[in-house]
Amino acid sequence: MTGYRQILAMPGMASLLGVSFLARTAITAVVMALTMYVVLGLNMSYAAAGGVAAALTTGLALGGPLLGRMIDRRGLRTVLLVTVAVQFVCWLSVPILPYKALLGAAFAAGLLMVPTQSVTRQAIAAMTTAGQRRAAFALESVQGELSYMVGPAVVILCAAKVSPGVVVWGLGAAIVAGGTGVALLNPPLRAEDEADAGTAGRPPRREWLGIDMIAVLAMAFGTTTLLSGVDLAIVATLEEAGQVSWAAVVVAVLGVTSVVGGLIYGALSRSLPMWLLLGLLGLVTIPAGLAHDWPWLCVAVVGTGLFTAPTLSAVADAVSRLTPAGVRGEATGLQSSAQSAGFALGSPIVGVAIDASVPAGGFAAAGLAGLAAALTGCLLSRRRPSPRPAHSGSWRVGEKNRGDSRAVIGQTPPAGARGPDGLGSSGNADSSREAGRESPPGRYAGHQVQEFVSPPRVGP
Repeated sequence: MTGYRQILAMPGMASLLGVSFLARTAITAVVMALTMYVVLGLNMSYAAAGGVAAALTTGLALGGPLLGRMIDRRGLRTVLLVTVAVQFVCWLSVPILPYKALLGAAFAAGLLMVPTQSVTRQAIAAMTTAGQRRAAFALESVQGELSYMVGPAVVILCAAKVSPGVVVWGLGAAIVAGGTGVALLNPPLRAEDEADAGTAGRPPRREWLGIDMIAVLAMAFGTTTLLSGVDLAIVATLEEAGQVSWAAVVVAVLGVTSVVGGLIYGALSRSLPMWLLLGLLGLVTIPAGLAHDWPWLCVAVVGTGLFTAPTLSAVADAVSRLTPAGVRGEATGLQSSAQSAGFALGSPIVGVAIDASVPAGGFAAAGLAGLAAALTGCLLSRRRPSPRPAHSGSWRVGEKNRGDSRAVIGQTPPAGARGPDGLGSSGNADSSREAGRESPPGRYAGHQVQEFVSPPRVGP
């Protein structure tokens, strides 16, 4: 745990994780809050609530790259102030809007959601060295699991005491407070040796959105598709057993084991290939369908939980390595969009499998989706990219040849060299930082359940 203490001791890191946790906890609960407001406050159907959730999720998927590109061009504080203002107006107006206007407000809130998660990932990449980054992203993924466990539960408890409209206001206030706090902290999104990345110009997408990045995005999509489907399979299994009230306990076990898995993975001395982590996640998920009551299901999801946070942290780590500093915001936005798409599509895909077979088929479908994404990522990452012509310019200070984007620690690896996760280091804006200094002693939208027992995650 020494590595974690060193990371939290970095100036600004603990405060950033604390403030962003507030915003992320609120964001994970927005679908649950809107569902309860539509069903209990407007007295409408769950289908209507699903429409609002779909509008929000669509906005989130489209807004990730847009906001990331704006951060790259306009800076962090400008984007945070704009998104905070939009969130304030949207959530303040929700209780007075008719349903059709609520659909538009939900889309706008998703499109211009405070990019807390993306900003946290960019700041981690800028504030840590390559040797510290895996542990730092493990902490970030653990933060995400904790926010998922806390946010929806708090909303449900509050809804039992006050009206759904007041809960919505409180949720909006938490998002605004978290976004304002991050703006006041104004964490660095580029390391000291990346300070001139913006003045050097944005590299074209073809230079960083290559085969390796596409492989990472495919695996990000597959990971959240699996996780979204697992939640639905848990509810379906327990509903068939007449034990649906225990779904919250099973989901809690899944979350706790994910936290444990993330902490263990971050403390390891070396990384594992991302495709291997995702493949193992898919493999251990399939047998969970053999459990038919809640105690055994709690045991069956332990394996899924242990590999969840490590896989998510490996995705974030790979994105930070494969992108130059000048486009890191857009890249993390694409990551968020891929994960949001997986969350949105996972439940319908698994739902079809359950309807066509039995609840155990849901776990099989989710696990196979993860395996398919892992295989796709593995095959794509092992394809050797065609050489690019060298040209003037630089992504980073001190990097003399941008044409060879595999330069690390002052030397050019041989053709086809791979990083620790099996991916090439194309566009690696981070590892070249190690040449100049020593390292110090570093979920569910689109699925609604009538019993509020398995809250949908929003965002990765």
